[in-house]
Amino acid sequence: MSNKKEIFRWSVIAAALITLLVILWNTYSFFQTYKTEERTKMKIWAEALNTLDTATSIEADVSLPFLIMMENKTIPIIQTDVNDNILSINNIDEHIVNTPEKKQALLRRLKSQNPPILLKVGKQTQYVYYGNSSLLTKLKYYPVTLVLIFLFFTVLLFYFYRSNKVATQNKLWTGMAKETAHQIGTPLSSLLGWIEIMRLDKVNPETIAEIEKDVKKLQIIADRFSKIGSIPKLTDVDIISETRKTFDYFSLRNSKQILFTMDSPDYEILIPLNKELHSWTIENLIKNAIDAMKGKGKLAIHIQDTPKVVNILITDSGSGIPKKLLKKIFEPGYTTKKRGWGLGLSLTKRIVEDFQNGKIKITQSEIGKGTTFCITYNKKRLH
Repeated sequence: MSNKKEIFRWSVIAAALITLLVILWNTYSFFQTYKTEERTKMKIWAEALNTLDTATSIEADVSLPFLIMMENKTIPIIQTDVNDNILSINNIDEHIVNTPEKKQALLRRLKSQNPPILLKVGKQTQYVYYGNSSLLTKLKYYPVTLVLIFLFFTVLLFYFYRSNKVATQNKLWTGMAKETAHQIGTPLSSLLGWIEIMRLDKVNPETIAEIEKDVKKLQIIADRFSKIGSIPKLTDVDIISETRKTFDYFSLRNSKQILFTMDSPDYEILIPLNKELHSWTIENLIKNAIDAMKGKGKLAIHIQDTPKVVNILITDSGSGIPKKLLKKIFEPGYTTKKRGWGLGLSLTKRIVEDFQNGKIKITQSEIGKGTTFCITYNKKRLH
C-alpha cells in the first residue's frame, strides 16, 4: 500500500513538472513569435516615418503612414543619428525625456534589447532603437513568476507532507509509550504482591530490599512512559539538585575508569520541569556519553547560570561525531550502535523541546576528542 502511495505521489510531481515545462516552452515560443512581430511592426513604423520625412508635396497622401505612426503607443522608441545624438523620442515618460542622463541610460538599455533599424533620410543615415512593449516585458517575467509559484507550492506540499509524517510519528510515540506503561504495570502489581508474600514467609530481608529496588526502578520507568504518552505536569524544581541526583546515581554505579565531575552554582535555580522526565533526559545523555567512551574516559556536567537562561553542558571524551552526522543524530531510528534502536537521543530531544519548552543541541564535537551536548531552559516564561 505504501509503495502505491509513493508511486502516486511521484506521478503527481512528475505530471506537475511536465505541465510546467510545457507551459514554459509555449510561453517562450509565444515570446519569440511576438518579438518577431514587434520587429516587423517597427520596420513598418520606420518606413512610415521615412515616407513622411521624404514627402515632397503638401498634397501627397500621407494618411496611412501617419496612422501607422500614431497607432504605436506601447513600444518605446529613440531615433538617433550616426553619432548617437537623439533626434526624437516616442512613448517614453516625460521625467526621462527631460533628464539627459536618464535619456542616455535608456538609449543604452534599448540598444541591449533589440538591434537597431537602419533608416535612410535623404543622404543622412539614422538609427531607430526600440524596446520591448509592456506586454512583451510581462511575458518575459511570466516564466520566472510561474517557476516561483511552482516552487512555493512544492515547498508547501513538502512541509505539509513532513508535518503529516511528524504527526503520525507523534501518534506512534504516544501509542507505544502508553502501551509500554500499561504492559509494565501489570507484572509490577504482581511483583508487589509477591514481595508481601515473601515478607510473610520471612525471606531474607536483604533479598527483599534488593527486589524492592528493582521494582521501584520499574515503577519509575513505567511512570516515565506514562508521562510521554500524555502532557506532563511541570512544577518549579531546583534544576541543580535534580541533575545532581541522576549524576550521583550513575557516578556510583559505573566503572572507576570513568572520571565523573560536576560543576554547578551553590544555590537553587528554579525551572518549570517534570522531575521524572528531567532525570530521564540526563540519564540518556550520560548513557550515550559512556557508550561513546567505551567505558573509559572523562564525563563532566557543567551548569551555567546566566541572566536569561540556564545551560546544562554534558561533555565526554569519547569518539566524537562526524560533522555530516550532526544533523541526523536526533532523528528517530538513527544510531551508530549495532544493537541500538536509535530512540535515546530522539526521545531526549522530544522531552526537552516538546514537553519542557527547552532546547538541546550539540555545541562541540571533534573526532577522537569528544562531544558536548547543551540543554538550555529559559528562566523567565509563562507557565
